[in-house]
Amino acid sequence: MAMALQVEIPTPTHLAVPTTLHVGSGKKWQPQWLNLDVDPLWRPDLLWDLNQPLPEDGQLVVQTERFGELVLGESIFDEIIAQDVLEHIRELTTAMRTLLHWLKPGGVLKVAVPYELSLGAWCDPTHVRAFNERSFEYYTNWSWYLGWRTHNFRLARMDFHPTDLGRQLAANGVANEEILRTPRAVEQIYVELVKQPLSEEARRATAEMLDRPRR
Repeated sequence: MAMALQVEIPTPTHLAVPTTLHVGSGKKWQPQWLNLDVDPLWRPDLLWDLNQPLPEDGQLVVQTERFGELVLGESIFDEIIAQDVLEHIRELTTAMRTLLHWLKPGGVLKVAVPYELSLGAWCDPTHVRAFNERSFEYYTNWSWYLGWRTHNFRLARMDFHPTDLGRQLAANGVANEEILRTPRAVEQIYVELVKQPLSEEARRATAEMLDRPRR
């Protein structure tokens, strides 16, 4: 009597989950990162609209092709890349709250956005905003306005990427402040924001601001 051949079927395995989140990955999908996009056309790892707030418990449970089921909770990423994406998001404070939630303390949010006086700021009909050197104040120094009680961002770096006109003005000795106010002289801002816990003093001041009786 012939013996039945027993074949052991291996349990499916998934890749290790990256500690870098690539937001708005689109056609710039990167295999070494965890890719998030709102458009299923680009087959991102995570299909999520950052205009939407997270669930009340702060955990987003998603099924991914490469990594299996993921639970995205607080403080899970070392780095978040957001290049050419924040200008598309209408509910930006909601999105920034989510990205802050996902970053580990000390983690870095790396942002590239169009400068307000650039041609690129408004050539794309899906852009809903542009940025300048004051656009990140509410996520850093004024975070209590957003109701952030435990953490905010520290501005670690801000670079302005000039156009040919901007480089020419700089070569002629024009001051940076004047270049920033010259239309078409700066194309893009690059910013690095580091998640940091609020100091005890800042927590008390924030609580006083948020909890005081409204007139």
